[in-house]
Amino acid sequence: MQPIFKPYNQGQIELFPQRLDDFIGENDPVRLVNQVVDELDLTSLIRTYKGGGTSSFCPRMMIKVLFYAYMRNIYSCRKIEAALSENVHFLWLSGKQFPDFRTINDFRSKRLKGHIHRLFSEVVKMLNELGYVSLDVQYIDGTKIESAANRYTFVWRKSVEKNKLKLDAKIGNIIQQIEKGIQDDNRAADETPTPINSKELKEKIKSFNAKEKQSREQKKQVKELEKHQAKLEQYEQHLDTLGNRNSYSKTDSDATFMRMKEDHMGNGQLKPAYNIQISTEDQFVTNFGIFQNPGDTSTFTDYLDSFEEKFDRQSSEIVADSGYGSEQNYDYMESKGIDNYVKFSYFHKEQKKSFKNNPFLIDNLFYNPNGDFYVCPMGQKMERIGTTHRVSDRGYHSEIANYQAIRCEGCPLRGECYKSKGNRTIDVNHNLLRHKRIARENLTSERGLMHRSKRPIEPEAVFGQIKSNRKFNRFRLRGLAGVAVEFGLISIALNLSKMMKKVINERIMEQKALVLRAENIICLVKTEIQNWKSIVIKYCFSFSASCIIKKGTAFSDSLFFIASN
Repeated sequence: MQPIFKPYNQGQIELFPQRLDDFIGENDPVRLVNQVVDELDLTSLIRTYKGGGTSSFCPRMMIKVLFYAYMRNIYSCRKIEAALSENVHFLWLSGKQFPDFRTINDFRSKRLKGHIHRLFSEVVKMLNELGYVSLDVQYIDGTKIESAANRYTFVWRKSVEKNKLKLDAKIGNIIQQIEKGIQDDNRAADETPTPINSKELKEKIKSFNAKEKQSREQKKQVKELEKHQAKLEQYEQHLDTLGNRNSYSKTDSDATFMRMKEDHMGNGQLKPAYNIQISTEDQFVTNFGIFQNPGDTSTFTDYLDSFEEKFDRQSSEIVADSGYGSEQNYDYMESKGIDNYVKFSYFHKEQKKSFKNNPFLIDNLFYNPNGDFYVCPMGQKMERIGTTHRVSDRGYHSEIANYQAIRCEGCPLRGECYKSKGNRTIDVNHNLLRHKRIARENLTSERGLMHRSKRPIEPEAVFGQIKSNRKFNRFRLRGLAGVAVEFGLISIALNLSKMMKKVINERIMEQKALVLRAENIICLVKTEIQNWKSIVIKYCFSFSASCIIKKGTAFSDSLFFIASN
């Protein structure tokens, strides 16, 4: 027998081609992207387009393409351009329009700047309305993602300050030599030149050049000052760009050099990166923030403020690890009426017996609040001797109480108690201890244990999805605004993917419920049929018995056969 093949013809044989919609499944994620973006308010984005000129691609279409591309782990604009002509899902989303990679990149890097946070918050509000998130709790954590900057074009604060100090000394010496007309070695050894900025130096150089009579040595010194003035401007620009940071990259001045977990060379190399903070609920990303400082503690208050700006409300519960447990952060949550489930340093260590059974630790010393004194293990009072104030890098003021033992000389426990000379002194932050006590009670409660069990599988799982499964471990855009656009897109894509899974699971459960309901109805019908069948058989038995008496056995047998079948 000859093999039979399906018809194959590459030429167009249909007068009216099929719709692209016919090739897309009912539960395909591209339909969800299309539906969600159609419901977004793009008024503020559309206002950024100028009137007149040539026509532009529809921003709604461009957003659909970007959302779906990030859902499919396609981050390169060239690959998105290729997908628009090769993939039926992209063809359907774009309406058979083909923007090139430059257009896509310009839209992503320029048009979406300043709008990505609003688009993200609208998607999260949609999830809230559908019941997927409540926004009442935030599981917060941070990670570091590498910048697109060159890894070796770094600027360090210490190096700049050191070199600037040397340059200031050189400039001061030259200015003094020009003004006094004496050699540098004739100047007093203890006389230090006053530092001068680049603008003042520029004015000095102008005044020196304005003088008619100048010696050859003075002209040489003025030319040297002009060289130093350019270098001084460069150092001042570096310090201005650094701000409160210790480093930045020359190819992405917003990126800070941080220690990464992804250390491929195994030498603890610092790389230009951004500190990404996220909030999750049921593994949906409900908020994100981009920060330049590597520590998580100092990002906390600004990050929670950004949540309130997005949703005009604040969560009632915050869950985070010990990297966020500071006095300033506890005070902030208390002022906002937030139930904190935020760990502090040594939270796990203080649960161990070795910590609890150590009587020399400050946390285990007896404190009398009425007399405001501590009692050491030997029963000696440690009275308050003063108060000191400390200011953090962010300007937060802490009040520290100082206590000192009256006499430690000759104490048999001194070797175990402390090793410094004189009487033992301790510094206690009573406000922080109060916050720790509240946090400890919350974390060890039934609800706290529930939150602690969920926290490792909330933001950590999201970071695993982003970095490992979706291979998003380095930004492609530069600057804080560009990085925010990229992470906003990947967060929206992650939320839509999870939403799609939820929708499909709900539909499957509905179908199972319908099948189960149908099976129950069929069982009920079968039961009713059996009941009616038994009734009919009983009736026929009784009727056949009467027939035997009246008409004979053959007639009754025929009735019984009809009833039983």
